[in-house]
Amino acid sequence: MTSPLSSSPAVSVLDLAPVVPVVVVSDAADAVPLARALVAGGLPAIEVTLRTPAALEAIRAIAGALPDAVVGAGTVLAPGQVTQCVAAGARFLVSPGWTDVLLGAMRASGVPFLPGVSTASEVVALLERGVREMKFFPAQAAGGTAYLRSLAGPLPQARFCPTGGIGPENAAEYLSLPNVGCVGGSWMVPADAVAARDWARVEALARAAAGLRDAGGTCR
Repeated sequence: MTSPLSSSPAVSVLDLAPVVPVVVVSDAADAVPLARALVAGGLPAIEVTLRTPAALEAIRAIAGALPDAVVGAGTVLAPGQVTQCVAAGARFLVSPGWTDVLLGAMRASGVPFLPGVSTASEVVALLERGVREMKFFPAQAAGGTAYLRSLAGPLPQARFCPTGGIGPENAAEYLSLPNVGCVGGSWMVPADAVAARDWARVEALARAAAGLRDAGGTCR
């Protein structure tokens, strides 16, 4: 089975699932079973953050073992990381912010990317550069749903994946906004479940998150 981005290049990362799990992998041996549980629960797009020494190895392992997963790299901060992540098999890139240098490297990589923004000026600057899909970060601290709702009127062409402070209690509110394609969060990969290698619990949480938009409520 091929990944959605492979079979349909026009498909956006923002449209693969209502939630993109934001995953911190400390032990690369956990990467494949963790990703398998998320995919089985209906969350094929998985953001592995570059916050641990195991991150690149985890991306490589997931990309090699699970063709139906769309593994991406998060917390991308420098052009060199862009090159390393794509070489490891990352299918999309996410950054908490952006500069012209970083944006140029992500654009040249040939894979989808979500540069981070937290102000209207940053959104306008990206729109000027032809970028319409962005990460809104840190979502709650930067104004939350009220801020994103305010951006929808003057800047309807921008679409967002809000991340930061989002959990099962407020994800549905974000997903109800017209300019939000998906949200990023880590509540379906709680640290205690990963430490215990309780992949059944991860899969159950992922399944609840995958149905969040349709359910129109919270998932716990």
